[in-house]
Amino acid sequence: MTLPRHPWWSTRIFAIAMMLAAAVPLLWPVTPPLIDLPGHMGRWAVQTAPTGSPLHQWFSFEWAVIGNLGLDLLVVPMTWLFGLEQGVKLLVIAIPPLTVAGMLLVAREAHGDVPSTAALALPLAYGYPFQFGFVNFALSMAMALLGLAMWLRLGRTRRVRLRAAVFVPYGIALWFTHSFGWGVLGLTAFAAELVFAHRRGSGWLRSAWQAGWAMLPLLPPAALMLIWRSGHVGGTTGDWFNWKAKAYYVESVLRNDGTDFDWGSGIILLLVAGVGLMGLGFRRNWLLTIAALLLVTTFVLLPRIALGSAYADMRLAPYMLAVMLLAIRPASRNHALNSAIAAVAIGFFLVRMAVQTETFVRVDRGFQAQLEALDHVPRGSRIFALVDLPCLSTPYPIRLDHAEAMAMVRRESFSNGQWSMAGAQLLRVHFPGAPGFSGDPSQILRPERCRPKALNVYPEVLGKFPREAFDYVWLINFAPDLRPNNDSGLVAVWQGPRGALYRIRKTPTAG
Repeated sequence: MTLPRHPWWSTRIFAIAMMLAAAVPLLWPVTPPLIDLPGHMGRWAVQTAPTGSPLHQWFSFEWAVIGNLGLDLLVVPMTWLFGLEQGVKLLVIAIPPLTVAGMLLVAREAHGDVPSTAALALPLAYGYPFQFGFVNFALSMAMALLGLAMWLRLGRTRRVRLRAAVFVPYGIALWFTHSFGWGVLGLTAFAAELVFAHRRGSGWLRSAWQAGWAMLPLLPPAALMLIWRSGHVGGTTGDWFNWKAKAYYVESVLRNDGTDFDWGSGIILLLVAGVGLMGLGFRRNWLLTIAALLLVTTFVLLPRIALGSAYADMRLAPYMLAVMLLAIRPASRNHALNSAIAAVAIGFFLVRMAVQTETFVRVDRGFQAQLEALDHVPRGSRIFALVDLPCLSTPYPIRLDHAEAMAMVRRESFSNGQWSMAGAQLLRVHFPGAPGFSGDPSQILRPERCRPKALNVYPEVLGKFPREAFDYVWLINFAPDLRPNNDSGLVAVWQGPRGALYRIRKTPTAG
């Protein structure tokens, strides 16, 4: 029995079911447990704070033209409607379903229907960059996939003028969300036009020329890029061709806790993609295959640090693999065989979502337990936080790197973990009384074997930071035996199983 035109895994109902499944892991947590997200929420707390907020004593926020404003823009109306925390949660919940929709639509437009293997790509909506909390980037990649599907459809139906009219504003909106997504849409759309032109009879060189001209509707953000990068932009670019790091990022595309299951899941996807693109039992869609090759080349050429932003190449890895997987389909057209393959692929996706849900519920419980300390912090306080973290290369079950920023969100208080980089962030920190102890990564502690030189050392840091500049010390993920219970300058205000809050005495007494 051959495949019907639209088998059950290629229907609209199936796509909606997959989108809903992709939202499930984020429904329970009070705060989406993504590593950097609380830090971003601290910035948004300043951005949306009323004029009289204590936050304006220490932070300033000034709008500028930068290619990294996705949720920064959307959080404004969402805060008006739902409040900051609930508004952010709703926005973050939307990202994985939109990514899943983009993947399925791209597959459908490229192949004519959704291959039975396509669901294997869907867990990559929760890839390592999303887990890290790169939410503007992740939203832009969802928009890039949706944009590519729209580009393919309008190109396939020869509505080129309509496409040009649509993609001038779409490209600008995508660039403002995050410039990375705009770049990926440009690369993949170029691959599509290259194949379209070649199919019409042009040679590859002439097809490349024609594809370049077809990119003109996506060109306007290049002017915005020049405006952005012509100003004072902080940060360096470097660590090129770090093969060890790149290999780790590819292996860790599905990193959740960093367990063997995560690593094994990523290896399975890499093997399927590799076997499929070699044509062993699979057919390749050349449009998506060339798009994948362009993304692989970009991944290889990208440095690890771009303009001060780390993990530039890591961000691309899961989406590169997703396009590789979407490019293939089983060679057999037997309906029973493809149904079985689709069931296995969907089962893999659902297992990943179940594991992700369990992780997020567990992490959020630990996160909220730490935030109980904020019930004891007066509004407008100044907090020096320290977070005891494991090495990044180990299983990572806590995600508390920027938990201190919730003091900005819930108590309008100063905390010492904000990023501030000209040209990359719109937030500026104004806390002159504590140089070296007022911004990221002054809050982070790691074991000696993996501690960068820039990080503080505990307990020595308790004798170095300027106590007169702060009101409280917040120890996050600290076991009781590591706490400074004999420091007369620190008065215990709250103690939990894995954290503690101390009020700083301004005039410590003896003994």
